[in-house]
Amino acid sequence: MTVLAAIPSPTQAVWELGPFPLRAYALCIIAGIVAAVVITERRWVARGGAPGDVLDIAVWAVPFGIIGGRLYHVVSSPRPYFGEGGDPLRALAIWEGGLGIWGAIALGAVGAWIACRRRGIPLPAFGDALAPGLLVAQAIGRLGNWFNNELYGRATDLPWALTVYEWTGTRAVVGADGQPLVLGTFHPAFLYELLWNLAAALVVVWADRRFRLGHGRAFALYVALYCAGRLWIELLRTDPAETILGVRLNVYTAAVVGLLAVGYMVWQRGRPREVITRGRDAGDTATGRGDRAGAAPAVAPATAEVRDGEDPGGDGGRRHSDG
Repeated sequence: MTVLAAIPSPTQAVWELGPFPLRAYALCIIAGIVAAVVITERRWVARGGAPGDVLDIAVWAVPFGIIGGRLYHVVSSPRPYFGEGGDPLRALAIWEGGLGIWGAIALGAVGAWIACRRRGIPLPAFGDALAPGLLVAQAIGRLGNWFNNELYGRATDLPWALTVYEWTGTRAVVGADGQPLVLGTFHPAFLYELLWNLAAALVVVWADRRFRLGHGRAFALYVALYCAGRLWIELLRTDPAETILGVRLNVYTAAVVGLLAVGYMVWQRGRPREVITRGRDAGDTATGRGDRAGAAPAVAPATAEVRDGEDPGGDGGRRHSDG
C-alpha cells in the first residue's frame, strides 16, 4: 500500500481567460463570503430577523472588511512593500493575496455597525447570527493560501507535511526537467487553521443552542476560539512578519483579543437572549424593545421564545448546513 508522503500544493494559482485573470485566491474569498451570507441569513431569519437584512448589511461590511484586512496585512508584513527592494504600490494589489483577519473583522464591524444602525438592528444581535458563518468563510478562504503556496509552518517530514514549491507569485518555478522546483515540506498551517475554524463553528452552534447565547456572546465565543487556535498556529509559522521582542505581532494580537473576548462573555453572562421583531425599514427591526409605531408585529412566542435545550436558531443546530 502506498502511503501519502506529503500533501501536494497547486502549481498554479492564476488562469488567464483572455484578458481576464482568474485567481484562485479571489475565488476562495468570494466563495467564503457567499457561504457566510447564506448561513447567516438562515440563522438571522430563524431568530426573527427580516429576510434580506443580511445581504443589505454585507453590502457595507464586506468592502470595509477587505480594506481593513489589507491594511492589517501591510502593517504586519511591511517588508514586501516598504522594505529594501519593496514596491509600495503592491500594497494595493489585494488580488495577489494578503488579508489580515484582525483588520478585516475590525473594519468589517464598522461597516456592519453602519448598516445595522441604518436598519435599527443592534450589532451584537447580528454578530451572534453571523459567528458560525464567519468561521466557515475563513475556512474556505484558507484554501486560497494553499493555492498561493503560502501560510505554512516549520519544515517537517510528517506524513501530512505540505509540499511547497518555489513560487513566482502566480505559479511554481519549473526546472530544466519541466518539473516544479520543490522548496521543501512544511507544516500545513493553512490546513490546521481551516480544520480549527470548522471545529470552532460547530462549537459555537452547539453553545448557542445549548445556552441560548445573546447580546454578542456567540460572537465573542467565536473570537475567543479563533484566537486560541490562531495563537498556536502562528507559533508554527516562519515566514517574515513584524515581531516584538522576537515574537510575531499576530501572537500578541491573538492573545490580547482572545482575552478581551473572554472578558466580554463573563461580563454579559446571565443575560437572556434578545427577542427580535421583524421589520423591513430602518427603525422597524428591534431587539428586546417590543413593537414600535409602524413596526411589524413581534415574532410570535413560538418562534421568539425557545425552550431551554432547543435550537434558538432553527437551522443553527443543523450539522453543518449552517456552520
